[in-house]
Amino acid sequence: MTLEGEYEASPWEWVRDQVETYERTGGREANTLRDTDLPIILVTTRGNKSGKLRKTPLMRVEHDGDYALVASMGGAPKNPVWYYNLKGDPDSVEIQDGPEPFHAAVRELSGAERDEWWKRAVAAYPPYAEYQTRTDRLIPVFVAARR
Repeated sequence: MTLEGEYEASPWEWVRDQVETYERTGGREANTLRDTDLPIILVTTRGNKSGKLRKTPLMRVEHDGDYALVASMGGAPKNPVWYYNLKGDPDSVEIQDGPEPFHAAVRELSGAERDEWWKRAVAAYPPYAEYQTRTDRLIPVFVAARR
């Protein structure tokens, strides 16, 4: 079952292009972060203000079928917009890691569980550690599990 609603593409051309190519090819193309070999997933959320579907490529941090969603925004002082989408409607989330998206249950992590997933995230994408040094906020980490 896929999320229903109007899709609003990213204002950033490279994100729009990556999402379109990833979906069109079932994840066979545009499945890495720009000029790296590091894999990504697509996360679909419902806009907390607009109600429109938004699609965001995020680093692939998978463990036992669950996925970490790291709201790093490159270490910016504020959270990315999709963070607020997850907080506003955690039941309207899809993950795509390959050809078919799946509905996910999402929750924000804290304490030892967050620390464990943070280590996994840094192992998958080492720049996360540097991003944390750039900001005073504790970078939020969510876990998404197949429903």
